[in-house]
Amino acid sequence: MSVRFSSHLFAVVAILLAITPAAVQSAPRGANDYGIPQVAKINEQIAAAWDAYELKPSQEATESEWCRRVHLDIIGRIPSVTELQEFTKSRSATKKADLVGKLLFDDKYTEEYARNWTTIWTTVLIGRAGGTERNSLTNREGMQKYLRDCFARNKPYNDMVDELVTATGSNRPGAENFNGAVNFLTMKVNEEKGTQATADVAKIFLGLQVQCTQCHNHPFNEWKQQKFWEFNAFFRQTRALRQFVPGTRDVQGAELVDQDFGGEGGTPETAEIYYELRNGLLKAAYPVFIDDTEIGKSGYVSEVNRRDKLGELIQQSEYLDMCVANRYWAHFFGYGFTKPIDDMGPHNPASHPELLAYLGQQVREHSYNLKELIRWITLSEAYSLSSRVTKANEKDDPLLGETPKFTHFYLRQMQAEELYESLLVATRAAETGGSYEQQERSKSEWLSQFVMAFGTDDGGESTTFNGTIPQALMMFNGELIRNATDDKNGSFLWELANSNMKPAQAIDYLFQAGLARRPTKDEIAIANQLFIARASSGRDKKRVDPGAATLAALQDVWWAVLNSNEFIINH
Repeated sequence: MSVRFSSHLFAVVAILLAITPAAVQSAPRGANDYGIPQVAKINEQIAAAWDAYELKPSQEATESEWCRRVHLDIIGRIPSVTELQEFTKSRSATKKADLVGKLLFDDKYTEEYARNWTTIWTTVLIGRAGGTERNSLTNREGMQKYLRDCFARNKPYNDMVDELVTATGSNRPGAENFNGAVNFLTMKVNEEKGTQATADVAKIFLGLQVQCTQCHNHPFNEWKQQKFWEFNAFFRQTRALRQFVPGTRDVQGAELVDQDFGGEGGTPETAEIYYELRNGLLKAAYPVFIDDTEIGKSGYVSEVNRRDKLGELIQQSEYLDMCVANRYWAHFFGYGFTKPIDDMGPHNPASHPELLAYLGQQVREHSYNLKELIRWITLSEAYSLSSRVTKANEKDDPLLGETPKFTHFYLRQMQAEELYESLLVATRAAETGGSYEQQERSKSEWLSQFVMAFGTDDGGESTTFNGTIPQALMMFNGELIRNATDDKNGSFLWELANSNMKPAQAIDYLFQAGLARRPTKDEIAIANQLFIARASSGRDKKRVDPGAATLAALQDVWWAVLNSNEFIINH
């Protein structure tokens, strides 16, 4: 886009500098539990911590801020202008509860809800790049298909966990005996005697980090080397069998199976495994759960299916309940009750232990309905607060190592997937985006470029915008932004320029589309200068084209909106 290098650059930069979340005024604060006891309990417990630490919460976020926030967090994208206006114009006293209910339970949003949480849980279970490696035993499409079905049907969380832990079958959609749930373990069970499966199951579903105890006792928590290998013993009957493309050695899939395990000592009746102490001595281990519950030692699947028993024990554990409550709280607030969220226990006390235990209990009592957990969190007073820090809560700063007190909404940058989906909605490209499969392929292609551009120095996956030069260049000149600011016939901006809107109305629409708010007086003044400058440059030509000048000015404004901090930040 020529504006980046033209005489209009300074006006565009002026808009960019003017656009910050602080440009919006906060509304008066007022708690409301909507008659939901779980929301009342959250409000009570969070407020008690405020009092204990002599902190005061920020004011309530504006309606448009909250509307944008809840759309991003529940369905993974900003609201459309129509959705925003429908919410802000409503005078219902229960408008927030109504919107949350709509995003969670209205058929209109089922696909988007499933898509967003499939994306989130795919990353949790197999990583952002899982299944994209050459000859991988993970089929990413199969994993996503399973999760999408779970979230579209609102499958109880405990059932989903049980299926992921105990699944058998083929990992490839279309294959005989296909079961997408196996993709969680197919790449993990064969590696180093299933140690990766051991670590991931404990961490993801129980919130217990055990990987350090593989070789020695943990110096800071109660986990010992013996406990690691007792947990590992549950996976020793399981194998992922490679499936090759006919006539080649290229892997096209895998089948997860349970097989008799003869034990490392050659005695399948007891099927022990051995691990080495730091002094070189060998010790035997048998399947024992984290609460010291023992199961049968036989390695014969017909006598004891170890993974099935593990699934049952996980469902009985209170760690399952608290772990998912902690994970979902962290999703909506940016911080959980523990840091990290998957390292719970006496060695790492929760910031709000009573509330964490209560939410875990409520998750169990409500049949592991994750939508209910989301409803309680998003309707809480803490979630409704402004992100603007005050003198009365400036000490509540987790970035400085402080335990989060949730006196204000903590700013966080969009995930890459959220940016992608938000740009589609902001430019109305989602309305003609093709089939679900086509949309996912297009998104995956773009995300692969994102990982390459934003990957960390140690090769890790980057999931947020981190201010690097590659990120800035991608936002300034990348293909996604170029498409979003395209001025060709039929594009979003072309339609806006050729509509019946006056310049002021078009500017207002762009701000609502990108930032979920109307522009301030300063922003309007700067945008008007752009319109004047573009019109003046058009008069220097032999043939004046007012439409082209308007389109160019809108393009300048839109590019500045999309490259503002406010656009990429969830506030």
